[in-house]
Amino acid sequence: MSTGTEERPVSGMGDLLLNAEALYRELLRGVRHWPTPQTQLVGITSGGAWLAQRLQKDLNWPQEPGVISSAMHRDDFAQRGLSAGGQTVLPFDVNGADIIVLDDVLYTGRTIRAVLNELFDFGRPASVRLAVLVDRGGRELPIQADFAAVRIALPATQLLALARDEAGRFSFHVEGQ
Repeated sequence: MSTGTEERPVSGMGDLLLNAEALYRELLRGVRHWPTPQTQLVGITSGGAWLAQRLQKDLNWPQEPGVISSAMHRDDFAQRGLSAGGQTVLPFDVNGADIIVLDDVLYTGRTIRAVLNELFDFGRPASVRLAVLVDRGGRELPIQADFAAVRIALPATQLLALARDEAGRFSFHVEGQ
């Protein structure tokens, strides 16, 4: 796995200073050479979808990115239910495609597992790569990103989420203690 910056421990909410725009630029540099004519961008709702939309524009990529939801394949579906974040929309044939899955934060790996199950419901891609802004560790499943703009340590009691303002600029919000 390649990372854009070195791993930095984060001890508390007040200490966490992540520049989401700088991390996006690092992600853009990291995946700039990945696309081929068979490549399709797929963002996980909602933060990953925002990343896919912006990458598509910044890479001058002709195909619209797909949006994928993990809701139907979550192992905690009974507790979470369907999120209002959106449904899966893949405006291309998954069969034989090289898929780049984008997400804002990689944590336990359960969302990625669910997204892979959802993706394979639509067909059989030639390959799937994962790019994330933040890898926060804490994996419960053997899943890793092919590219992470940054790796941090964050207490399990804290939630890190990407936000987007009206101008399309990214920032992070931390919730919890």
